[in-house]
Amino acid sequence: MKIVPRLDLEAVLIKLDIINEVVNRTGITKTKAEMAVETVFESMKKALEQGDRIELRGFGVFNVKPRKTGIGRNPRTGAEVSIPPGKAVRFKPGKELQTLQ
Repeated sequence: MKIVPRLDLEAVLIKLDIINEVVNRTGITKTKAEMAVETVFESMKKALEQGDRIELRGFGVFNVKPRKTGIGRNPRTGAEVSIPPGKAVRFKPGKELQTLQ
């Protein structure tokens, strides 16, 4: 799988790289691979929006956690800003990902 280097020397894997990998490994058309990858991502988004937990064995777990309200500061002015309650997506890597070297 080709990872595109960025100017800040950090390697980035983009959706197109995943689509190309699906095409290379399965031999299906790029259009069908794009549709498959997009379908997976959309179904994951929908599940997270509903508050569901996504568990991918050997990879990790995605879940939605509530984010607390609080008071923050504007870095430019130093003025206090209230932070509204919200939700944040969290990812916990599986054992196989934790042991990457």
